[in-house]
Amino acid sequence: MNGLYEEFRIAVHSVWQRRWLAMAIAWAISLAGWLAVALIPNTYESQAKLFVQTKAILPENTGISPVERQKQIDTVEQTLTSAANLEKVVRGTDLGKGLVTPREIEGAVNGLRTAIKIKSEQDNLFEIAATMSAGGRSDGEAANLARDVVQKLIDIFVEENLAGGRGETSDTLRFLDEQLAKRQKELEIAEQKRVKFETENLGMLPGIGSVSQRLEQGRVEINQIDSQLIAAQSALAAINGQIAGTPQTIAGGGGGGINPVAQAQGEMASLKARGLTDQHPDVQALKNQIAALKAAGAGASTAYGVSNPAYSSLVSMKAERQAAVSALQSRKAALQGEMNAMVAKQIQEPGVAAEQARIARDYEVLKAQYDKLLADREQVRLRGQVETQTDAVRFDLITPPSSPRTPIAPKRPLLLAAVLFAGIAGGIGGAFALGQLSASYPTSAKLEAASGLPVIGSISQMLTQVQRDERKRKLRMYIGSGGALVGVFLVLLIIEFIQRGSVV
Repeated sequence: MNGLYEEFRIAVHSVWQRRWLAMAIAWAISLAGWLAVALIPNTYESQAKLFVQTKAILPENTGISPVERQKQIDTVEQTLTSAANLEKVVRGTDLGKGLVTPREIEGAVNGLRTAIKIKSEQDNLFEIAATMSAGGRSDGEAANLARDVVQKLIDIFVEENLAGGRGETSDTLRFLDEQLAKRQKELEIAEQKRVKFETENLGMLPGIGSVSQRLEQGRVEINQIDSQLIAAQSALAAINGQIAGTPQTIAGGGGGGINPVAQAQGEMASLKARGLTDQHPDVQALKNQIAALKAAGAGASTAYGVSNPAYSSLVSMKAERQAAVSALQSRKAALQGEMNAMVAKQIQEPGVAAEQARIARDYEVLKAQYDKLLADREQVRLRGQVETQTDAVRFDLITPPSSPRTPIAPKRPLLLAAVLFAGIAGGIGGAFALGQLSASYPTSAKLEAASGLPVIGSISQMLTQVQRDERKRKLRMYIGSGGALVGVFLVLLIIEFIQRGSVV
């Protein structure tokens, strides 16, 4: 411990012996450092906070949702620092003054890109900051320029989100109109081609479709005709049976009256001709009436025969049903002939079916594309109306662009203090290093260690009164020099704070 203390005393003594050298080095380093700090231009930063609120209006009909709107905002945020937008900022602020050539504009854009910071603090809260250096301009101009740059960025941000969507909608509508016109012409050509082909090759059956579809439709229609034909033939057989059991004439009285039994039988034939069964109440009542008339002898007379109206009615119904059966048979024969002709033609010309299928497929594809484009165009049009007539996006300027009063860089007071400490440390270090190079020995122990010989003793320096007074005078000068160094430091600090307070 004593050894360390002794070394410290020796180091302090060595520096003190060369204190004027240390002071000179401290002054030199401090003056050079303070000059360098003074030449560093001030940098001012302006900040603003912007809140973007999105609203979902008819998202299921227009395709506008908060997620898509947020993606659009994120895209604008990323492209806000693009070369085109930064060039707008350069030309719209004092940065563009005196810039003529494209190379100068490009240089200003590159410098501005590093001076802008855009970050999202929350989902829809954005902070825009810009830093401007006072190099080549006054502090007030730099501060105002930083504020103007932030304001211009906010204007571009809002413009890109409001006008960008509308411009995109307009471009999309223009593109869809062009595509619809093109698809409409192609669809008309395909329709004409399809109609011509069907007229030439597939005009045998009604409807549209491929050959196989038409054949299937024909088979289904024949099956329906077969069912109708069976029902019509059954009805015709029933009429024949009724005609066989119905007399053509009925007996009439000498006085010209009609036999009640024959009249009742005619009514019975009419009821059965209408399709009523024996269990029907009217049929049973009429049977009971006929039985009562026969029991009473109402049918026994010397009547002559007259035409039976029930028989005539049955004959008329039989003619109608025969005509229906004949019509169904003719229709079935015609369909069968057409199907046979189609099958024969398909066998003779196998490429016709493939060509017809291809034409139909092309037409359906074009029709589907046209319908899809038409629906998309209506959706985009509705979306454009929503964005134009409503506030789908709302911008709130939470914090307007600030007008900086103090520079954010450099931290000149700290730099001035650091230079002062560096100068003091440099002076002490220089004096100490020079002492290490000296051939003198501050203590007898150092001399004994260096020479390897024993040192008998040492003689202290004796000073006269004049020498003591001279030393005191030099000490006062030294302290004054050190105080002047600190005083210059304090003056520079005061000047710095005065300059900061004078920024407009």
